[in-house]
Amino acid sequence: MKTVGIVLIIAGLLLLIFTGIDFSTEESIAEVGNLELTAEEEHSVNWSPWVGAGVMIIGGIMVFAGSRQNR
Repeated sequence: MKTVGIVLIIAGLLLLIFTGIDFSTEESIAEVGNLELTAEEEHSVNWSPWVGAGVMIIGGIMVFAGSRQNR
């Protein structure tokens, strides 16, 4: 439980630093015989920094609970 908590703390820190990702996909618009028209579409996924803080808090609770369990 302690190692999962540490992983969650690190993941939460990364979510705080990087608040979104951008990526592009290629979509086929039309096909006529051997000719194919494609378009590249940009996408972005954004999240609030509160998500990262929440994940870090949950990880801290798990680390604390794991260390209390070993006593």
